[in-house]
Amino acid sequence: MAYTRCTTFVDCIEDKTALGAWGKRMVLVGAARDPRLVDQARRLNPLDRADKQTLNRLADRAADLAGGSAKRDKGTYLHKLSEHVDRGEPLPPGTAQDVTDMAAYKTATVHLDVVHVERLVVVDALKVAGTPDRICYYEGPGPAGSPFAGNLITDLKTGSVDRGSLKMAMQLAVYSRGLFYDHATQARSPLPEVSQEWGLIIHLPAGTGQCTVHWIDLTIGWGAVQVAHQIRQLRSTRNILVPFRPGGIRDTPGPASLDTHV
Repeated sequence: MAYTRCTTFVDCIEDKTALGAWGKRMVLVGAARDPRLVDQARRLNPLDRADKQTLNRLADRAADLAGGSAKRDKGTYLHKLSEHVDRGEPLPPGTAQDVTDMAAYKTATVHLDVVHVERLVVVDALKVAGTPDRICYYEGPGPAGSPFAGNLITDLKTGSVDRGSLKMAMQLAVYSRGLFYDHATQARSPLPEVSQEWGLIIHLPAGTGQCTVHWIDLTIGWGAVQVAHQIRQLRSTRNILVPFRPGGIRDTPGPASLDTHV
């Protein structure tokens, strides 16, 4: 049975206005950098099914030329480097900036003990699957300053966290209520006891040599997950439109007269 990716599941309530505008700008910039893309697009019919797919590929190519995927690729690379750090392995050959970024990461996370790295989690009630970056054990002051001790779902973000905090809270809230899943054996196993009230976001903006850790409220996130679940159910509703057949209606009143008196 196919499960929905967690990031896709929680995406349905996100305001994509800014993201959509950014994507349009990237396509325009990329097309300006390689006019051949415009020449190819000029020969295609946007209403033809096959041409639509070609136009989509051309738009993706234009966005790539504008650097639209550069930050994503760099983020993926930093995720891989952070795994080496958390496993106590030497870093692969890279740049001096990579070393600086990872040093900042190690310093910011010194109070976290990594329990699990990148293990697939499923939530059967939602038919959702995803992979939290880490499960970490932490003991010390909690988000309100009172003592805290326990395991926390932890996620690494290398882009901006100014927007999207609700989506991040939803994502971690889903993971906190899941089970580990093994593809090879198709077996589920419980997570260690983790907080379903709080998680952690590790913010490592690529190329800055700076890293910070933030508490994130999973109670708010789980409430939003319920809303997302309702939205997805509503989107699958069928037969909302039904044919209008006035000729097939029987025993209805005659035409209503219009009252023209004021």
